[in-house]
Amino acid sequence: MSLIVEQRLSDSPFVEAVMHGWTVSEGTSLRPAEVQWHMVFTRVQGSLYPLIVGPWISAGSAAWGEGAEILWVRFKLGVFMPHLPARNILNTETRLPEAASDSAFWLRSSAWQFPDYENVDTFIDRLARDEVLMWDPVVSAGLQDQLHPQAMSPRTLRHRFLRATGMTQSHIRQFRRAQQAEALLRRGATILDTVDEAGYFDQPHLTRALKQFIGYTPAQIVRMSTPDCHSVQDTDPVLEYDTNVLTNTY
Repeated sequence: MSLIVEQRLSDSPFVEAVMHGWTVSEGTSLRPAEVQWHMVFTRVQGSLYPLIVGPWISAGSAAWGEGAEILWVRFKLGVFMPHLPARNILNTETRLPEAASDSAFWLRSSAWQFPDYENVDTFIDRLARDEVLMWDPVVSAGLQDQLHPQAMSPRTLRHRFLRATGMTQSHIRQFRRAQQAEALLRRGATILDTVDEAGYFDQPHLTRALKQFIGYTPAQIVRMSTPDCHSVQDTDPVLEYDTNVLTNTY
């Protein structure tokens, strides 16, 4: 195993999860798409690398080297940085500039200390208090169908989603439906039953969606989910997920 990862929930209303891990050896993996963005803090060979990792609109590859300690902060949908438009961080990893101190970096014209697994919640609270981070409740309400049709025009709703996530509501829903389909297949549902239950038009529609968002065809997911299959995708799903933010980290 080339990655060792632990994960916990966060006390911050802005954060979905905090993950902490180490790379034991070099590795590569196919990563799924991702609709949430991360802050990633890497220590390797005495150097610090603070990154903003945007959502990935389609599946791709991930690669990492050995000997790194990595802290991931995965933000909830609707959390964004007003000074850095969400569309500008799509499909990118942006390294934040170093400050004068060896353990500090610049973010929105201020120097911030490199957080660790124990104090990262305090770090996030400071970002929110200084309005480096903001949250738009319209995003979660829209995805849960809790907005009254007359409360907001479709144009305004689209603008709010693009401002906070860089993506349309439709794209996020398509991603979640692909995740649902993958979960059904891994639990033993047939491909045709998955087409019906997840609401796809037909099997080719399901195949295109899974290739785009998960990186595998339905048949490949079924094969990888059988007990005698020992592929990288049969590892702990936390480890599989965390490779999303390792590409070009150092």
